[in-house]
Amino acid sequence: MAILPILEVPDPRLRAVSEPVGEVTDRHRRLVSDMFETMYDAPGIGLAAIQVGVAERLLVIDLQDGAPEGEEPVRNPRLFIDPELFDPSPEQSHYNEGCLSIPDQFADVERPASVGVRWRDLDGAGHEERVDGLLATCLQHEVDHLNGVLFIDHLSRLKRDMVVRKLEKARRQRAA
Repeated sequence: MAILPILEVPDPRLRAVSEPVGEVTDRHRRLVSDMFETMYDAPGIGLAAIQVGVAERLLVIDLQDGAPEGEEPVRNPRLFIDPELFDPSPEQSHYNEGCLSIPDQFADVERPASVGVRWRDLDGAGHEERVDGLLATCLQHEVDHLNGVLFIDHLSRLKRDMVVRKLEKARRQRAA
């Protein structure tokens, strides 16, 4: 396994629309393994392939169940190949989202509270599930990446510009 470099805004590759995976190969299996390793190292709870420079419709998520102080969280890795979201609920939820491609920046984003999702696994088997809560939010966030959309695109122009300015300021401070 390898920790992959994560693309950051304003890298134009983050705006690319990812292509379907098609046949799952050993390259995809290695990529999935590397993506989990990269996500855990970052640390994050979701990572789309485009964030590591691979424009294919593949994403990983692990919301990790909480653990008592001093213990490792219980991992629950989930993989979604060629995910499709459908039937968003009319009810909305708010979550203070962040993104590994926009480090250390957070903003309140409104999304459907639940969605249906279809996807394939590494064996090519199809799955379908209705999800809600943080998993629904995370899936929508990561599928947005596959479509070239960032969480800041859901913000007003004023809030989006504020987040981008804070990111640029933090980069200048790290470089100094």
